Amino acid sequence: MTTDPRVEDLLRELAPQVLGVLARRFGDFATAEDAVQEALLAAATQWPTEGLPANPRGWLVQVGYRRMIELVRGEQARRRREDLVARRNPDDQRYAPAADEELTAERDDTLVLLMLCCHPALAPTSAVALTLRAVGGLNTAEIARAFLVPEATMAQRISRAKQRIRASGLPFRMPEEAERAERLVAVRQVLYLIFTEGHTSTAGPDLRRIDLAAEAIRLARALHALLPEDSETAGLLALMLLTEARGPARTGPSGELISLADQDRSRWDAAAIAEGVALVTRALPRGPIGPYQVQAAIAAVHDEAPSTEQTDWPQVLALYEVLGLLVDSPVVALNRAVATAMVHGPAAGLAALDSLADDPRLGGHHRLPAARAHLHEMAGDRERAIVDYRAAAAHTSSLPEQRYLTMRAARLAAEPVDLRDDPV
Repeated sequence: MTTDPRVEDLLRELAPQVLGVLARRFGDFATAEDAVQEALLAAATQWPTEGLPANPRGWLVQVGYRRMIELVRGEQARRRREDLVARRNPDDQRYAPAADEELTAERDDTLVLLMLCCHPALAPTSAVALTLRAVGGLNTAEIARAFLVPEATMAQRISRAKQRIRASGLPFRMPEEAERAERLVAVRQVLYLIFTEGHTSTAGPDLRRIDLAAEAIRLARALHALLPEDSETAGLLALMLLTEARGPARTGPSGELISLADQDRSRWDAAAIAEGVALVTRALPRGPIGPYQVQAAIAAVHDEAPSTEQTDWPQVLALYEVLGLLVDSPVVALNRAVATAMVHGPAAGLAALDSLADDPRLGGHHRLPAARAHLHEMAGDRERAIVDYRAAAAHTSSLPEQRYLTMRAARLAAEPVDLRDDPV
């Protein structure tokens, strides 16, 4: 398969467009998706050696269409499927377009595909996998590697998701106006799940999965291009850019985690920061204000500060107060407690964390003891900080985070430390 990034980028751009043509013509998303994957595989094999065809999109449509016909004819229920297509589509829409036919902007089905893949009937993990495959153009092996699961497991997950969509009888079209806003919320959530797993992996030896984060940003850009006036979509893209801008400075030469306070800010991506700040600056006045815009504003305050000490912590705290009114999230409350400590001192922050101790949504999560350890360290209580750092290390499956938290505890146990603001 090709390793040419230009071909890979082109295939990922064209994948949802070709899938849209086939799904719209045949009315069968699951079979169309299989046909498109085989067309993408054929292109990835042939194009690097034979050169790009004059019309890459038409080439993929033609190959996918031929494979679609083979798949349909190979099933026992072929006649029922053809009858269903005949009833669903007018005669002039029953056939795939010619290979040289250009798709117009009105026929770009990316948003329809996103909403179909992120249907509320699907579990989040299934929606993520199906989105990466159908809209992102990734194959099953690539998605499995990204989430550190066997390829067979991921194949089953994708297959079940397609079966659920098929069983639901959902037509391949944009949802009605009443349902569209709800489905768009689900689309944003899925894209952000993909991004967060890429930015900070929940398991495995690496802190980041750069390709996964980059794919989430690419899909968020596509969504923003389709909905340029949607302020929350702009906020989501801004949040991703502003967060991932710090990526190059988050790890050391051996892959070790580097906390925000110790990062070399000259290594942050200045262009991504500028783009993210511009996006959220334009989005906030348009409204309505949503959680992604507020989170992007918080990220912008961090990214524009010369250092942790010079961060406008009162503004960060005020933004977390607003965010807390928009979403009921223990992670938001935890971050607000850390910001409280930066403004009013560690005792105030620890008091705020105490109110989260019984929240079952944080049960077994490493973030709470990690935050508590940091604030105990700020307060000069080394013994409690050591206990909490060790507890946090025991509750994370990310090896870089484990090493960071364990070393933090070991350093406190071994020698006096320079107490300073150093959020994890």
